[in-house]
Amino acid sequence: MNYTVKVDNLEKLRIGCLVIGLFTDKGYTPSAKTLNEAGDKFIGKLFRRGDFSGKKGQTLIIHNLTNQFPDIAAQRILLVGLGDKDKFNETVFEESIEAAFKQLTSTGAKDVFCTLSEAPLDGRDLFWKIRQEVIMIEHCGYQFAECKSHKKDDMNNKLQQIYLKAEHRGEVALAEQAIREGKAIADGMTLCKTLGNRPGNLCTPTDLANEAKNIAKQFKSMKCKIIDEAAMEKLGMGSLLSVSRGSEQPAKLITLQYQGAKKSTDKPIALVGKGVTFDSGGISLKPGAAMDEMKYDMMGAASVLGTLLSIATLELPINVVAVIASTENLPSGKATKPGDIVTSMSGKTIEILNTDAEGRLILCDALTYCEQFKPKQVIDVATLTGAIVVALGHYLTGVFSNDEKLQQALVEASKQSHDPAWPMPMDDKFDQELESNFADMANIGSRWGGSSIAANFLGRFTKNFCWAHLDIAGTAWQSGSNKGATGRPVPLLTQYLMNQSSSKHDTN
Repeated sequence: MNYTVKVDNLEKLRIGCLVIGLFTDKGYTPSAKTLNEAGDKFIGKLFRRGDFSGKKGQTLIIHNLTNQFPDIAAQRILLVGLGDKDKFNETVFEESIEAAFKQLTSTGAKDVFCTLSEAPLDGRDLFWKIRQEVIMIEHCGYQFAECKSHKKDDMNNKLQQIYLKAEHRGEVALAEQAIREGKAIADGMTLCKTLGNRPGNLCTPTDLANEAKNIAKQFKSMKCKIIDEAAMEKLGMGSLLSVSRGSEQPAKLITLQYQGAKKSTDKPIALVGKGVTFDSGGISLKPGAAMDEMKYDMMGAASVLGTLLSIATLELPINVVAVIASTENLPSGKATKPGDIVTSMSGKTIEILNTDAEGRLILCDALTYCEQFKPKQVIDVATLTGAIVVALGHYLTGVFSNDEKLQQALVEASKQSHDPAWPMPMDDKFDQELESNFADMANIGSRWGGSSIAANFLGRFTKNFCWAHLDIAGTAWQSGSNKGATGRPVPLLTQYLMNQSSSKHDTN
């Protein structure tokens, strides 16, 4: 999709469709006022007749403009309801964009002038609104069609050009920067979604490693290294290897380094991703219902790769290293059994009481491996626990940390990017749940506070650095009729890294 900033008057635009936002009770945005005047109060008549109310998500296409709007050069107008003005927020703004572009799929418009960024949004400036418009438009146009013999027609087959509105020429440069950032974040989300949506037979640990290599080939600032099981054995990664034991597919430890800072001596921020490309639960087999969704157990890895793509595209002046532990978790005669004891790379022993608590087993070795990079901070991302879904639902990502400032910075980045997250507790009481009679620790505790217990398990391997853990089990994908990966938390992570770099817009 091509994006261009426009400051032209509505009347002059020879365009496939004008997209105009309206609040309830005839709450006109500037473009809606202009349109109403140009059409002899036609918009007001629509309200009075009950043909349009401005209700949130409502849309109405107006065709045959020659008679009613003789001075408007556009081929059609799309009115979009923004709801009550005093209830208009970031979520409604995004839903309005989604409603508009879903409706556009029924038209033949090849180019669109979208004015939805005119709607006043408390605490958000034009930069944020335009950046979010781009992200949402790309989201609306996304399809996973790799495995279909015939690709569906969608708006991308028709719509090629999006014009976004700026009030005056002084805003154009800022709006263009917003478009660039939005497109880079959206591209990272698209990669994340595509990797997650691929089935387990097409996205194995080897396939994921190849994707990392492909990303590295696109940028001179990147380099990739893949560690195989033989090398893991030499490194003492007994915990990670205990998970891959039941699978025919070999595990891979993937490192992808981005060097964007001027000084190669700058300490990197490490992103660690859980990459279980299919999780059956192992010997502690999961219930069969919705087990197909366990292809999404690698969304931590997918989001880390998507984030690296975004920051490399933006050429952020920062150093980042991604470490991804990737494996399948399957039952077989060679699979790890409940009660087995393994030795992690750190030397600590782990009694595996449940083989379905495998994410923490691969992450603990990946976290230990990070120490060689002398990272400034380490952030791991994982679909780690069902307990986080019970606690926070499918809206909020859980943020755990051994450093309060890091936790707060991640939550703040989630607010800036509208990729919501919530601080979660780590307490000694949760840590005590991991005591074992036979090893240094068990890999599970009781069912209560499961997400905090899992975070405390990882915390035992992060004593040497500033660390945070994002549990994305509730936010990484959707189920039901809208089944698919969401691309989260790529916006949160990208925003955080932008905040940490020396070149950033102060995103409101």
